[in-house]
Amino acid sequence: MEGFVLALAEKGYALATIADIVAKARVSKRTFYEHFADKEACLLATYKDATTRMQAAMAHAFELHAGAAWPAQVDAVIDAYVTALESTPALTRACLVEMAAAGPRALRMRREVHEAFATQLRAFVDHARKRHPEVGAISAPLATAIVGGVDELLLAQVERGPQHRLADLRETASHLLRAVLTYRRPSAKPQRSR
Repeated sequence: MEGFVLALAEKGYALATIADIVAKARVSKRTFYEHFADKEACLLATYKDATTRMQAAMAHAFELHAGAAWPAQVDAVIDAYVTALESTPALTRACLVEMAAAGPRALRMRREVHEAFATQLRAFVDHARKRHPEVGAISAPLATAIVGGVDELLLAQVERGPQHRLADLRETASHLLRAVLTYRRPSAKPQRSR
């Protein structure tokens, strides 16, 4: 998978070949095919592995800051996510850019991963609400919208080029989460009778 990421960084998903991947990985084509049916299967496995590790880093950050004020928990989770993305720029590009353009199976997996991140976000919020009554509940569709919005921000930043750091979006993502979690819908005004 590391060889795959290196090949993608050099040529992009569309142009990278199995020969490129095995050359970067320093293995034979036979070894590649023992693990993956094709290039797409390698992309999907790489994406799944990376996002699973990101979720674990976020869960660890949340647990580490369990006794902190909830805004600090939000910041810690976002920081863990962004740090994981920035630590592997080629992998991040594969996860954000290549998955968005790799076809129907990749799109389905991307949606499944977004759903998993949304479920994790709701679990974080439910846990935070036990200690912080000012934190509002979020529905599954709203959690998905937040995850998709943050993903789109990161994707746009990666597409702008390496001089645009993902860390620059920490404050925006944190502000988004805080705004959503403290938003209170106005109560309906009673209708006046005529």
